[in-house]
Amino acid sequence: MVNKLIQIKREFSKHYSGSAHIQELIPTFSPTEIEQNHLELLHTFAKKNPIYFNSYEEKIAGINCTIYEGDINEYWLNSIKHGSSCQPFYPTWIISAYILALISKRMGFRELVDIGSGDGRISFCASIVGLDSHSIEIDDGLIALQKLISEKINQNFNLRCEDALTFDYSELSLTKPLFFIGGLPQMGGDILATGVIEKIKSLSHISKDLGMVFAGTNSKRQLSNNQNHGGWNEIITHNHLNFINTVSLPTVWTFDQESETPYIFTKFKLH
Repeated sequence: MVNKLIQIKREFSKHYSGSAHIQELIPTFSPTEIEQNHLELLHTFAKKNPIYFNSYEEKIAGINCTIYEGDINEYWLNSIKHGSSCQPFYPTWIISAYILALISKRMGFRELVDIGSGDGRISFCASIVGLDSHSIEIDDGLIALQKLISEKINQNFNLRCEDALTFDYSELSLTKPLFFIGGLPQMGGDILATGVIEKIKSLSHISKDLGMVFAGTNSKRQLSNNQNHGGWNEIITHNHLNFINTVSLPTVWTFDQESETPYIFTKFKLH
């Protein structure tokens, strides 16, 4: 499923002739790997999300797809006004968020906590695959956007307008959680990850494996001297995290690039 999506994305990016600020695609009909009702919910999320203003059908790499065009400038500007914000709002693709949630579910995690959740798409996808999802976002404008979408699609993904560095994670009653860190390491994501790790280490009631997922980059310019694990090698090594796998998926910020965004899955055990 990942390889097919990358193939479709690269074909789409070569021939896209529109001028929208952001664009992404979702298969119109369900491939064998995606449940039809899940696919319909992904389309509903896009149709009810006000950042998208247009959609149209197109066959790409042999797959019928719906293209969604949008503009996130308003939310991008608002998201950089917070001192604790580690990255402006730039979302992964909705179909990529679904794949990430599906992988998380199949790895045996029970909860997904999305730190810096933007418009809530990863938390939303986690909820539809059967995970107990939690959405942590510091920007009140993005939280208002999440509330609007949540009400329109009648789906609750437990959103909270909180600073992830000060939030008390014991409020979530977690048992086997997977944390997604929203922010590249070179843009302050390392500070965010370090702070969150220190906070969740205090959750002594969690005796089973706890996971963390980091969004990385393959850009040599951004990586500088820290080129392993998408720029997260120092955080992974320092916190004795066990590397599990890297899953590379399309995102808004890699649309015009040959490479995708690497999502690095790791685990560590609380003592």
